[in-house]
Amino acid sequence: MASCVRPQASYVPHRPPPIPRPSTPATMATAPATEISAGWYFFLFTLCGACIGLIWTVFAGDGEPLVASLGFAGLAFAATYCLITWLGEAFKRVGFVGRDRSKRDKREIPETMGAVCAVVYLMVMMVFVPFPFYEYLVKTSGGGNRDATVEMVETGRSLHRFPHNKLGEYLSALLSLQSMAILGVADDLFDIRWRHKLFLPAIAAVPMLIVYYVDFGVTEIVVPLRLQPLLGGGQLLNLSWGYYIYMAAIAIFCPNAINIYAGINGLEVAQSIVIAVFIALNDLLYISVGGHPATDSHLFSLYFLLPFLGVSGALWAHNRYPSRVFVGDTYCYFAGMTFAVVGILGHFSKTLLLLFVPQIFNFLYSAPQLFHLLPCPRHRMPHYNARTDLLEPSRAQFPYPPRWPVALALHTLHKLGLVQLWTAPDGTITECSNLTLLNLWLVRFGPMREDRLTYGLAALQVVACAAGLFVRHRLALLVFPYDNLKVTLPPDGGVF
Repeated sequence: MASCVRPQASYVPHRPPPIPRPSTPATMATAPATEISAGWYFFLFTLCGACIGLIWTVFAGDGEPLVASLGFAGLAFAATYCLITWLGEAFKRVGFVGRDRSKRDKREIPETMGAVCAVVYLMVMMVFVPFPFYEYLVKTSGGGNRDATVEMVETGRSLHRFPHNKLGEYLSALLSLQSMAILGVADDLFDIRWRHKLFLPAIAAVPMLIVYYVDFGVTEIVVPLRLQPLLGGGQLLNLSWGYYIYMAAIAIFCPNAINIYAGINGLEVAQSIVIAVFIALNDLLYISVGGHPATDSHLFSLYFLLPFLGVSGALWAHNRYPSRVFVGDTYCYFAGMTFAVVGILGHFSKTLLLLFVPQIFNFLYSAPQLFHLLPCPRHRMPHYNARTDLLEPSRAQFPYPPRWPVALALHTLHKLGLVQLWTAPDGTITECSNLTLLNLWLVRFGPMREDRLTYGLAALQVVACAAGLFVRHRLALLVFPYDNLKVTLPPDGGVF
């Protein structure tokens, strides 16, 4: 991952670290990773007791599975927090260790803790299976609309249960997430090259796409109003196999977008938590509409997001500034695939992209370096100035003067305040700031402490996600004929 570098073979791991300087926040000593304070023990025991009671109440009273999912999310938080604390030294002993290059003492801390989150999450989701799939008889409404169901429960109560076909989606989603977790661990172990691992998420998404094809199979999209006359006047356009290529692209983009938008303490987890919260808010909007045909799909999304928020919250407690662990590529792939799963199987993949605006901008902004139009160093995270204890824009060096189109583009970006340039006395560009959103933030607002940069980018994610939901449910009416939050979907089932 961008925020850490694994020690070289010549490094002596048992060298005692420098004494931390308590006068500066960046080097304040943190609690040992193997200890849990009495206050945390009390909080975790209380949380576990409340969650177990909540789950038992749902199980004994045949209550709503969503309430049980909330209880499992609390248990996932407690288990992840404790396991990360207890397993930190064991991870370091087997080589999962990274050096925090944004601290004066360049401390070594455990790496790949996202694997702990992924394992706890998968275990919780497997234990949760009986709750939404318990005691039901389902009759589909026909016409291919698998979300509309008629349910009869042995107790005579009409409870909200998934139809049986959702079990295939549920298990395929777990299989895709498990595959991505394995890929993440392999990347942390072997540092797989980008050209080799870029398309692997699409392979992990194959089980999910097969189930989508067999169970749902809708490949039509709603056509914007202004384009309808050009496409024969119809409201829907059938993309056929092109829609599956689009969904595979979503599965590729989401994990990699989070993986390249990283490099400082807490950023990977913070952006993931913000995105998950806003997806959950969007789900609640649909669930609050009585009898909405997409209710089951958004309940499916919430069942996956609540435990994800639980494990991510526990990881944030360890990874926030000053970090005691690194998340590793495993968490980035696992988090991104979680969003892809709920977006695809929840049938709101384009709504999902509206919540990924900072990640989309970071990818487009980074494209000249990612595609080697500009020099691209191995690590593009901000440069740490030990003298000032602040982060500054990191630089990409030009081994030879850039060609005139590249130089013209860089000078234009410089005038717009989108890049910082360093030139030779004759005006030739010798260095430029690395093209990432982190460095751009520092170019625009100046050097700052690592925690301020993380909170600033997290605030940007909040604003972008709020704007995305506003666009989805308000401004979309300027482009599309209806908002499916308020009106019944057409019988042939367009996807938006």
